[in-house]
Amino acid sequence: MKRFAVIFLVVLLLLTLCACDSKKTDDKEYIGIISAMDNEIAELINEADIERTDNIGGLKYYVGKLKGKPVVIAKSGIGKVRASAGATAMLNNYNISKMIFTGIAGGVADETKVMDQVIATKLVEHDYGKITNDGFIWLSGDPGVGIEPGAYYDTDLLLTNLAYECAVEVLGAEHVFKGVIATGDQFIASEDYVKRLQDDYNAYACEMEGASVAVICIQYNVPFAVIRCLSDKADGEAHESYENFGDIAAANSSAIVLKMLEKI
Repeated sequence: MKRFAVIFLVVLLLLTLCACDSKKTDDKEYIGIISAMDNEIAELINEADIERTDNIGGLKYYVGKLKGKPVVIAKSGIGKVRASAGATAMLNNYNISKMIFTGIAGGVADETKVMDQVIATKLVEHDYGKITNDGFIWLSGDPGVGIEPGAYYDTDLLLTNLAYECAVEVLGAEHVFKGVIATGDQFIASEDYVKRLQDDYNAYACEMEGASVAVICIQYNVPFAVIRCLSDKADGEAHESYENFGDIAAANSSAIVLKMLEKI
């Protein structure tokens, strides 16, 4: 009976170890790189030395080295829910020391042009609020907390400065901006809404994932940066511009990530 009990405990221990995630069983630190779409990580996957591909919750996490640095690369899918879920799974399963979100966005600031780069200093959920008879009312969060819905989420200063420096090296200073990026679950193709994003949030770009990843990184106390190349101006021609420049813009952001990894 005792022998059976010992065997049972050993089996139970082995099953528990197998069930543990990679973060608990792997002491190696990784740089997490996440994006929404395939074209936003395609260049990075091609450049990386992939050691294995883990499937977690239906998403692929590519584990290996990029520019000699241990990395985990993943495509979360489009939108705030998918991005936050993908980031959470990455942080729960790997020992992530810092996170980079890379991809494309719509331009908002008047001084930006298609193919310019925006490095986020802060992110905000522009669609968090309530609908009333008077229209949409944005609900600002508690700035003292920093992770409440509607708050501005600060990116990591060192990582953001590095991203800006590398973007200038890749694209030239005249094509690189730092500022607020506004996140919402909509593809913006409206001059009127662009004006609202300018007036209400002082935004330089709009997209669908950054703020949700920011929230998760802040909760996990992981430094992060969000870098976006403008595929369009979020106006009435946004869909056509996105079709023409989306892949090139995604590749530009990837080039900046590669430059960052050389310097980290």
